Amino acid sequence: MRNIVFALSGIVLLGNASVNSQSKNTSKTETRTTMNTSIHQFKVQDLYGKEFDFASLKGKKVMIVNTASKCGLTPQYKDLEAIYEKYKDKNFVIIGFPANNFASQEPGTNEEISTFCQMNYGVTFPMMSKISVKGKDMAPIYEFLTQKVKNGVADSEVEWNFQKYLINEKGELVKMIPPKVLPTDESIVSWIKG
Repeated sequence: MRNIVFALSGIVLLGNASVNSQSKNTSKTETRTTMNTSIHQFKVQDLYGKEFDFASLKGKKVMIVNTASKCGLTPQYKDLEAIYEKYKDKNFVIIGFPANNFASQEPGTNEEISTFCQMNYGVTFPMMSKISVKGKDMAPIYEFLTQKVKNGVADSEVEWNFQKYLINEKGELVKMIPPKVLPTDESIVSWIKG
């Protein structure tokens, strides 16, 4: 009789272990399929220390660009502002992220960056607090932009200042635009219009 009880107990335990194992595998699968690949999950600080919630951009096309004040590409601020002014009322926004990752070309404080952008280029598009766009201290939003495992589209590396990332209305990464391609390039303009 004891042997029968032990045998039945063993069968019950094995059955529960199998059910638990299947349950754990199902949870892992569900986690993978529900991974958030939208930029709308992020909140950051703007140049003035206020919270900026990317969820507020739902339904808009977004260009994210890392910027610098002392770079040969800094005049792109003029083109960024021009394209922003032209399309801002057509569900398009540009978000600038100052970064000092390349040859120390953005050494200023948030206040100095704000003054520089307004005085020299009349920038009115949203500018965020200075962050790191590469390396061990990379900001989470740039981890999302540069890692396929997080954005679901492509791996990339920020090559230099003024690299652009295009985001669709759902907050999904569409593509990366190299730094030397001007914001007014026809490929970008047609994407904004499309």
